[in-house]
Amino acid sequence: MRLAPTVPLPGRLVRTERLTLVPPGRENLPDLIRLKSDPRVFELMLHGVRSEDRVRDELEDDIEFWQVRGYGTWCVWLTATGEFLGIAGLMERPDGRGVAMRFALWPECRGKGYAREAAKAGLDFGHRAGLKRIIAVAWVENLASRTVLQDIGMVECDAFLYRDRRMIVYESRRTA
Repeated sequence: MRLAPTVPLPGRLVRTERLTLVPPGRENLPDLIRLKSDPRVFELMLHGVRSEDRVRDELEDDIEFWQVRGYGTWCVWLTATGEFLGIAGLMERPDGRGVAMRFALWPECRGKGYAREAAKAGLDFGHRAGLKRIIAVAWVENLASRTVLQDIGMVECDAFLYRDRRMIVYESRRTA
């Protein structure tokens, strides 16, 4: 178990009632490899389960994305124990649909509200950072993710087919 960094990252570290969200650093590579190579977690994510090399490349991209954009994907930690739970945050979708909310936590986290808490924190951060529209995409049969997106206030706005699966697009628009 790797503990969440204690070095404050002004404006980038997010704390909720139970979680600490920290932009990923190279020290998180082992946790990210375990998470992203696990089919229980990443099988339904865009581009699926990752190789170790792919995770390493994505980590470098995530670090750069934070430097350029000022927002991105966080590593999610249970504050009370320092346990790594997964990832949540914002990414630019490669299909041009826009900036998207994403979250992927260990299956053991299900039913505890961690995904909802982390996704809501990421969504709020994105709107505070000036994003007027944030989307999310979920497979129509992934009811758990769809419920999280609806619970944090995102609404269905579109749908498309990806690998013969119907994908639902949700959106959140910043209010003045």
